[in-house]
Amino acid sequence: FTKIAPRPLPKGFRGKLRPYQKAGYDWLHFLREFRFGGILADDMGLGKTVQALAFLQKLYEKGEKLPTLIVVPTSVVFNWEKEARRFTPGLSIHCHSGLSRPKDPESLAGSQLIVMSYGILRRDIGILKDIEFLCVILDESQNIKNPSSVNAKAVRCLKAGQRLALSGTPVENNLRDLWSQMTFLNPGMLGSVESFSTAYGRPIERQEDEAAAVSLRRLVYPFILRRTKELVAKDLPPKQESVVYCEMATEQRVVYDHWREYYRRSVLKSIEEIGIHKSKFRVLQGLMKLRQVCCHPALVDGRYRGSSGKLESFTDMLGDILAEGHKVLVFSQFVRCLNLLKAELVTRGIAHHLLTGQTRRREEVVAGFQSDERPAVFLISLKAGGTGLNLTAASYVVLFDPWWNPAVEAQAIDRTHRIGQTRTVIAYRLLTRGTLEEKIWELQQRKAALARDVLGEDGFARMLTREDLEYLLAPE
Repeated sequence: FTKIAPRPLPKGFRGKLRPYQKAGYDWLHFLREFRFGGILADDMGLGKTVQALAFLQKLYEKGEKLPTLIVVPTSVVFNWEKEARRFTPGLSIHCHSGLSRPKDPESLAGSQLIVMSYGILRRDIGILKDIEFLCVILDESQNIKNPSSVNAKAVRCLKAGQRLALSGTPVENNLRDLWSQMTFLNPGMLGSVESFSTAYGRPIERQEDEAAAVSLRRLVYPFILRRTKELVAKDLPPKQESVVYCEMATEQRVVYDHWREYYRRSVLKSIEEIGIHKSKFRVLQGLMKLRQVCCHPALVDGRYRGSSGKLESFTDMLGDILAEGHKVLVFSQFVRCLNLLKAELVTRGIAHHLLTGQTRRREEVVAGFQSDERPAVFLISLKAGGTGLNLTAASYVVLFDPWWNPAVEAQAIDRTHRIGQTRTVIAYRLLTRGTLEEKIWELQQRKAALARDVLGEDGFARMLTREDLEYLLAPE
């Protein structure tokens, strides 16, 4: 061995890897050639999923037959499916989820990519441990940071020719996190947990032993590839946007379906009786309520005590961003939603700032966020954040709920992507799967004129046809 050799890209990959992503792709092949496991630990937003998919595409083009198991947090199961269909459409993919999921090894082995959550893995490990996999990939592998957890014990039972992990934060609490992941990837490499703690954990964490730290770095260096946004800045566009699809919680879906059916009947009846133009208020009312349920049902029913799939996805994403030391802007058009998010941040002890139309001394609030040396969150309402803000301290933007006017979304992102910004800005648009949010997004992509000309919700309602409304309010 002299160096990691460049590898040709797969013919069936539909996309273009940036230079650092191509280096990551080559590194994954290096691991496979020498039969190692490893952690791709790039910052969030740098395309860990894409690098892994390009690697898998190449393996299957070379004739590999065994399936690959991809274990992910529940909140990103659907995103993996979307990304796979986009970048590797030639690969067969099966999302193993739901009460009716198959329970026999033969049915699972029929797909090349099998995507499932850590929760499903725990429940179905009795079946999965008997399947021979080409690769097992753990996304957000910090989910096995506790070596005695059910997650960690389950993944160690899996049989695979190669084990890989993706995580922007492989060490969240202490070096034991690293030991647990490395023990899954390369069993025995770091010895027992007791010997590891004696040789590295306690000397480094308690005694700040530099020699022990250098020794551990040399030991794990070949098996962890980490690039930060700052390191690969020249390879990135100044602004990149992604859609994150969120799965509804079961009880949230019940509330959504109730209101969707209610407004489907009442809106279509109103259109039948007085026409679509005179039914504008009814249309807006229905769209607003369904959008609020997508954020969190508590916005329409104060008695609701269930969960929100979008809130869970948001907190998972936020944990990664903050753990990497970044600041983030979070926009919503609903002030009550921002207050709900604020309560969640308070519960989790996360540094945050809030700006709404009721905020006095805006300049002080903005200055407080800009000068805050901690990784922090700035919660901003659409109206309050529309103009006059310069928030270059943040390099991530989350649009918690989509707006019908793309120009307003672009303006929100540009609160941080503006003169004086030295970082690449990464923006995430959260859409709840199988709802009005996802359909509006699809409608905007299809109707270029709608996306270009709509001037707010009132304009959006004017542009909708009866067929559009039937599509938006139809059951899944």
